[in-house]
Amino acid sequence: MKYLMRERVFGIGDDHWVTTEHGEKAFLVDGKALRVRETFELKDHATGEIAAVIKKKMISVRDTMVIERDDDRIASVKKKLMTVFRDKYLAELEDSVGGGEIEVAGHFTDHEFEMERDGRRIARVSRKWFSIRDTYAIDIEDGQDVPLLIAIAVCVDHLNAEEHHRDA
Repeated sequence: MKYLMRERVFGIGDDHWVTTEHGEKAFLVDGKALRVRETFELKDHATGEIAAVIKKKMISVRDTMVIERDDDRIASVKKKLMTVFRDKYLAELEDSVGGGEIEVAGHFTDHEFEMERDGRRIARVSRKWFSIRDTYAIDIEDGQDVPLLIAIAVCVDHLNAEEHHRDA
């Protein structure tokens, strides 16, 4: 299923809806303004529950964002150090969500990238699918952890924006 996300609005205090490709509200990305570190909550519209909490790690060698569910870390996302041709991000998953890694590669400034797990594409992000200005889509394969993959997309967008000094 495809979800629509607005680009470059992931700043502290910013809130916006992630919708389905049919315009139905799916998740609210809530940028928490009164926190010591950059924090976003991903809230499920159907249940009203927090599906994931995204936090920027305070002290790390390279910028890292942590994704939590029910107060437990489920993933950490950071830029991969050694890449040959293009930037890559890596989401290291905890055992509670199957462990392993999700590699994120593509053209991040253009919002054209893919997420792969064990060499298989599980999600694709593209702004080409929609003509809505400042919007991109994330197409998530069936059977995947939708809140986790949306949270990873939020992390990649935010980390890339910070690296390139765009409005995050």
